[in-house]
Formats: sequence, C-alpha cells, structure tokens
Amino acid sequence: MNDADALARRIDALEMRLMHQDEVIEDLNKIVIEQWKRIDLLTQRLARLSDQLEALRYGAGTDPRNEPPPPHY
Repeated sequence: MNDADALARRIDALEMRLMHQDEVIEDLNKIVIEQWKRIDLLTQRLARLSDQLEALRYGAGTDPRNEPPPPHY
C-alpha cells in the first residue's frame, strides 16, 4: 500500500462522512421547520383562546375589578 492509496481511502472516508452529515443536517432542518410551524400554530391558538377568555370575562359588561366587595367584608 502506498501513500496515494491511503490518501484516496482517507478522502473517500471523509466524503462518506460529509455525505452522511449533509443528510443529518437536512433531516434536522426539516424537523426544525416543522417545529416552528407547530409553534406558530400553537401561538395563534393561544392568542385566540386568550381573546375568547377576555371576551367571556368582560362580555357580561361588568369588569370584575369594579364589582363591590362581598357582604362579609
């Protein structure tokens, strides 16, 4: 075995590792993109639920802060 063969094997091994790493990076990128989509969806749902809760809380026309204290006060 000469130096050229050893170098060729090392280059092949590096190229295989690089190819594998590229695949892993692409897979991770897809996962991150999917997670951000899910986070955005959940953020929108949370905002809607928060708005609905506020509407229910103040929908009766009374602000709980303006209610008189209970009789035992």
